[in-house]
Amino acid sequence: MLIAAVDVGSARARAGLFSAEGRLLARASRGFATIDGPDGQAGHDFAEIWQAVAEALAEARRLAGASPGEIGALAFDATCSLVVEAPGFAPDVIAWHDHRAVAEAQELDALDHEVVARAGGAVSPEMQTPKLMWLARHRPEIWATLAGVRDLCDHLAFRATGIEARSLCAAAAKWAYLPDRGGWQEDLLARAGISGFPRLGPVLAPGAEIGPLSAQGAAELGLAPGTPVAAGLIDAFAGALGAAPDMPALIAGTSNCVMAAGLGPAPALWGPYPGAILPGEAVSEGGQSATGAALEQVRRMYPRPATHDDILARIATAPVEPGQGLHILPDFKGSRTPFADPLMRGTIHGLALDGSIAALDGLYWRAAVGIALGTRQVIAHMGLAPPRLAMAGGQARAPLLRQLYADATGAEIHWQPEDAVLRGTAIAAAAPLAGGIRAARARFARPVEVTRPDPAAGVRRERDWRIFLRLQQQRAEIAAM
Repeated sequence: MLIAAVDVGSARARAGLFSAEGRLLARASRGFATIDGPDGQAGHDFAEIWQAVAEALAEARRLAGASPGEIGALAFDATCSLVVEAPGFAPDVIAWHDHRAVAEAQELDALDHEVVARAGGAVSPEMQTPKLMWLARHRPEIWATLAGVRDLCDHLAFRATGIEARSLCAAAAKWAYLPDRGGWQEDLLARAGISGFPRLGPVLAPGAEIGPLSAQGAAELGLAPGTPVAAGLIDAFAGALGAAPDMPALIAGTSNCVMAAGLGPAPALWGPYPGAILPGEAVSEGGQSATGAALEQVRRMYPRPATHDDILARIATAPVEPGQGLHILPDFKGSRTPFADPLMRGTIHGLALDGSIAALDGLYWRAAVGIALGTRQVIAHMGLAPPRLAMAGGQARAPLLRQLYADATGAEIHWQPEDAVLRGTAIAAAAPLAGGIRAARARFARPVEVTRPDPAAGVRRERDWRIFLRLQQQRAEIAAM
């Protein structure tokens, strides 16, 4: 029996097949488009995402030599994008990084409510409550005809099974839902004018069984009808579940998220969210928006195609560290932590009129340094000083970046060579069969690679840190003018 996990990120759907003992047997991915619009809008076509999921699953099965009947469990994770089922609404997926609801988020900030407190006192426009407010106000004809509105991980499971259910992970982290205070916060929804949206089905803990794969879902995904489908997670939470346990986790992908347990509500932190990953535990999150996206933007500036691996390989063999004199504040999509300002923008100091490959390598590296320093600031704001930090996500696959994060934060970086995000989702899929999510996590545990801080590089990063803080101070002074 094999376990199937699907991870839908910002631009790609990835599928992984695991053995019942937790060994990754095959992985495949397919891309899908982002549809940009005015005023910070961005979306996807769910049909295209679903097709990418099906193709990735088919390719993973081919690589593993697995028949549909060998797949014994399935779960999905995804970005916290919002799927809107209503006639005439296109694209039908509002991307997680869509910022159309900035005004609605600011309006929520003025309310004295626990939902706002657990959003760090400043609700992000990336959360679902302000996006629902935007829909109700700006597209009343859509609001009046809503057939369904779900987090993307929930809609994927709904499409697979035809059964209405919501993941507690998504509900607690992105909706007006407090599992320790009665669930849906009807008073807040009424004050926000959005109490009428469809909320069918139970809210299930990650790893709880939703039901069997429907005949239609099986045909579309190339799997066997009746395959058990479990409640999944938001992608960063899946990464935290699949990373090394018993330490804070850094999920460094399109954005950076630092996940830790045992923290109370605090300014510019999201949480605590009880049960969002494991029953009986509450997790909090600090983060940086669009970090990996910033590196991707720099990569696209190259005059000829170059992969991230190509760029990092050149940087690793350069005789001196590239980008001397460049200093970057990477808040190009706003700040989650510590400033909680979606309108904040980044800063580049020292940019020369030079389009050479060496100059672009320098810009890429110094952007990465700025991102790593931002992660250090997030960790400090969370009140953490971890000697060890589990790392997952796309950036974690690069040894040079793992070393950079170790040098910038002063923490040992623990990394599982097999994909931690897919692993976390596979743990959720296997949970009903393994006797619970904790038992599945123990079964799926794998050895980690450890990257330790380099004292010599740490001296350089300390200098960069002082400049980083000074640049932030200057940016604030300029904004005040």
